[in-house]
Amino acid sequence: MDAVPDQDFTRRLSAVAADAETALDHLLGSATLPGEVVRPERLMSAMRHAVLGGGKRLRPFLVVESAALFGAIGQGPLLAGCALECLHCYSLVHDDLPSMDNDDLRRGRPTVHKAFDEATAILVGDALLTLAFDILARDEVHADAGVRVELVRELARSAGIGGMVGGQLLDLAAEGRFDKKRALSESEIVTLQAMKTGALLRFACRAGGILGKADASSRAAIDRYGAIVGQAFQIADDLLDVESDTATLGKAAGKDAAAGKGTLVTALGIDGARAKLDALVTEAETVLEPFGVKADILRATARFIAQRRT
Repeated sequence: MDAVPDQDFTRRLSAVAADAETALDHLLGSATLPGEVVRPERLMSAMRHAVLGGGKRLRPFLVVESAALFGAIGQGPLLAGCALECLHCYSLVHDDLPSMDNDDLRRGRPTVHKAFDEATAILVGDALLTLAFDILARDEVHADAGVRVELVRELARSAGIGGMVGGQLLDLAAEGRFDKKRALSESEIVTLQAMKTGALLRFACRAGGILGKADASSRAAIDRYGAIVGQAFQIADDLLDVESDTATLGKAAGKDAAAGKGTLVTALGIDGARAKLDALVTEAETVLEPFGVKADILRATARFIAQRRT
């Protein structure tokens, strides 16, 4: 792998992150929309605390760049990425709750239930989840209602029973929340992580193909790329949990290891996990070969995910 991310990639990531921050700031404004009665001040403050001012906006970035690969550019892909980011942030707010992972820090700041209270945090998650689908259904995302419906369906399935939520339950079950704690096999870890973390990253890439009305073979390629970077992201995250510190990460380090969670780092060892990351980056680059130089930013994204330090 390259020692550092490509400069073009770094500039592009920063630009999309800034655009996403501006759009999210507007989406989380106090002005009501048709059909709304009032936006409670405390709820909006807590939602803004959960979403704004932090994170690399990797998920919106993947939506925007995957869509650009198929000629879809502008406000539509950015709004679709913001919808995904709202859903992602909802999941973080709920994951941090005392009944789940019980975390006090997120992105270097108090988690929502610490900055506000537990009931407000639950409602923040509920509101961000529903807002995500509100955004995806808007005409500005795509002129074709069929495209918007497909995006809504795909995100619902990626986030729900057979995706992120189901993966979170499998994770809690493995920790012994409902019965005896047990060690997971490597294949079980891969399945769990493909659901809990990978499903939303995979959707980000699939969304690009949907927005760009890509053909079947191109959709299959970008879908495979999304699955690969989803797995790479989780392995890199697990390595950071072992090797980094709380100040660098902006959240508690070492919690997964302390809880004995099943990860590919525990299954393969640190060297084995790094070798797996290298193999995933190579596979991502291979999958993107049919797109030529148009996919250079996505190739750099795979390298960035594998090399990230926060």
